[in-house]
Amino acid sequence: MSEQRNNPNRKNTPNPRMIAFKVLMRVEGEDGYSNIALSEALSAAKPEPRDRAFITRLVYGVLEKTETLDHVISSYLKPGARIEPEVRCLLRMAVYQMAFMNIPDAAAVNESVNLAKQRKLFRATGFINGLLRNFIRDGKEVRLPDPVKQREKYLSIKYACPLWLVKLWRDSYGNEIAEKILHSLEGRPPIFLRVNTARVTTGELVERLKTEGVKASASEKIPDCLVMEESGDITALPEYQEGLFHVQDASSQLCCMAAAPGAGSVVYDVCAAPGGKSFSLAELMGNEGKVIACDLHPHRVELIAEGAKRLGLSCIEPTVRDALGEGTPACADLVLCDAPCSGLGIIRRKPDIKRKPPEEIQALPDLQYRILDNSSRLVRKGGRLVYSTCTLNPAENHAVIGKFLDEHGEFEPCPLSLPDGIPRAIDEPDWQITLFPHMMNTDGFFISAVRRKD
Repeated sequence: MSEQRNNPNRKNTPNPRMIAFKVLMRVEGEDGYSNIALSEALSAAKPEPRDRAFITRLVYGVLEKTETLDHVISSYLKPGARIEPEVRCLLRMAVYQMAFMNIPDAAAVNESVNLAKQRKLFRATGFINGLLRNFIRDGKEVRLPDPVKQREKYLSIKYACPLWLVKLWRDSYGNEIAEKILHSLEGRPPIFLRVNTARVTTGELVERLKTEGVKASASEKIPDCLVMEESGDITALPEYQEGLFHVQDASSQLCCMAAAPGAGSVVYDVCAAPGGKSFSLAELMGNEGKVIACDLHPHRVELIAEGAKRLGLSCIEPTVRDALGEGTPACADLVLCDAPCSGLGIIRRKPDIKRKPPEEIQALPDLQYRILDNSSRLVRKGGRLVYSTCTLNPAENHAVIGKFLDEHGEFEPCPLSLPDGIPRAIDEPDWQITLFPHMMNTDGFFISAVRRKD
């Protein structure tokens, strides 16, 4: 550990643990987004690279392991005991450092006590010191509930996942798949690139990246998709600046391929920002036709415009549009409705999602249905409507598209155009697929397609 982390009072040197503490308290207190809070804190403090990495790992680690850390802390409290949010945050940080980062015990304990003093939590210093030293004396062991008698609680603590979400996945997909989803949360998601086939071939881009010292390999199952093995600042690469690729998870790429847009088509992407799907659709169309890429917020539409310009995709028309608003009826060959969702398929990328109360999710299917219903009016006869989400929740997926078909006799199921060899984990018809992280290391995703009858 660096001298800076051992000496937080050194003049003109930001204390990495204090920075992490403030970010975590902001996320918890303001229900804010960790990526925004962390980015702003790092920009303001300008820590050295090694401390920047330490802060980032500590913040995301505590957020990812909250259930596990709280379980450890609670095991040293009297039943019903309450502790202040700031004290709990300091304890979470210390336990994480000792149990998951191999930070020396003395450093983790002493710095936690010092932070408490700096926050004027003088009454809590003895409590913090005592609890952490008891944890050390017990071998820093995370004692899990009984894996048989308390299976769901055991999984919740082991994989640091809220109990309600463990129950949801077990009830929805069965015990085996649910536990594979939970296990997948422990890893870091890969970075996937979508090759801009309007400018370069997959093989050419792999070789170009190799000359930059970037290791990337072609996906075995998804054409024109690259998997990054090592990456730094992707946006600094000449290949990025030349518009030879954009970053997009493989599941999202599959969604665009499943939609199968034809060259010269009129396509609406009704919830498009930041633009990844619109870019892939345009590339699959050979940059021929029209992709109307819509978002409610002008600044997000500007992001789409900037990306399309970088990639040289002139067929994209960035448009400010409310997905629940009016639009030109029955004009589109294809409408992609990638609806706002709970994001339960991208928890690896955004651990904050686990902090959402389940009540928030319960209101989403109604919104998703209304967006889907409104988007269907854009589809011409014979045209297709693709409904997708990045969540693993049948209430937001199968139930929404099922209700749509029940109430729209003018539409019928339409088989997805998937590459050969895409695995299925659950029994679904050929016009639906749920992608699970443990299958191809993609985000969790749902794709379905229907067609307006002639």
